[in-house]
Amino acid sequence: MKTVRLAFLLALLGSKAAFAAGSGSARAAGEGGAGASPILSGSIHEIISRLSALVAQYGLNLIGALAIFVVGRWVAKSVSSLLSKALTKAKVDATLVPFIENLAYTGMLVFIIIAALAKLGVQTASVVAVLGAAGLAVGLALQGSLANFASGVLLLVFKPFRVGDYVEISGVGGTVQAIHVFNTVLNDPNNIRVIVPNGQVTSGNILNYTINGTRRIDLTASVSYDDDLRKTRQVIESVLAAEPRILPDPAPVVAVKEMADSSVDFAVRPWVKVPDYWSVYFDLTEKLKTALEENGMTIPFTTQEIVVKTDTSAASVLKSA
Repeated sequence: MKTVRLAFLLALLGSKAAFAAGSGSARAAGEGGAGASPILSGSIHEIISRLSALVAQYGLNLIGALAIFVVGRWVAKSVSSLLSKALTKAKVDATLVPFIENLAYTGMLVFIIIAALAKLGVQTASVVAVLGAAGLAVGLALQGSLANFASGVLLLVFKPFRVGDYVEISGVGGTVQAIHVFNTVLNDPNNIRVIVPNGQVTSGNILNYTINGTRRIDLTASVSYDDDLRKTRQVIESVLAAEPRILPDPAPVVAVKEMADSSVDFAVRPWVKVPDYWSVYFDLTEKLKTALEENGMTIPFTTQEIVVKTDTSAASVLKSA
């Protein structure tokens, strides 16, 4: 507001100076001067008159430009604030709300500055052309970053995963720590921080192991061909029934999966909650082996029969040696 007042005073002083200059020149012409040169006096008055006219003209333009800038900036802040409140009320991701707010405010502020420059008499067409060329050059130079930026916006809007989910993206598995506009931060099972560019996240498959709340454990229990398969199934089912962390729905699956070279393989597939996955996986592996051995089942080792054929003459030479 101080700047606006200063510009208004400059315009007012310019108008008064122009009026005083006109009156002074008239008086000087009437009185004939008091020892001063008429040519010099006329030149000074002409310069003062022109300066006063310029100050009066551009002072008003300056006031208009400042008014456009001040009022426009206030409107831009108000609109961006209302936009932020609307996005928050619509439960848009908290990371995306301030970014959209700042982007909207910056865009409106650019138009306000261009309008203020036009009020001052600046040729805004050339300014817009320069800004467009600069934007194109920056866009080409930052092509990869802009792709990551666009992918980050998509991730924040569509939310294929959230902070705390265990995901596998771009061949890397880990728990999501943060989702930024340009990259996604993971912690892998070895507690190694992995930063994945968002462009790679959206360009490939995303495996989210957490979002559904449950996971299936896939185990294999192998017994000998001589063992009773019905009894083996009962032993496996009893081990599963004794584990309270296994979910009753969907029901666990126990079925003969394969008749391998030296064993009969059972598929053991119970369902658990996501936080219990690895603890149940390790406990069941140990309990199944112990239960099968206690009930007389044999867990066979892989065996391979090798037959060696030799030539008769070569064998006799070896024996004589």
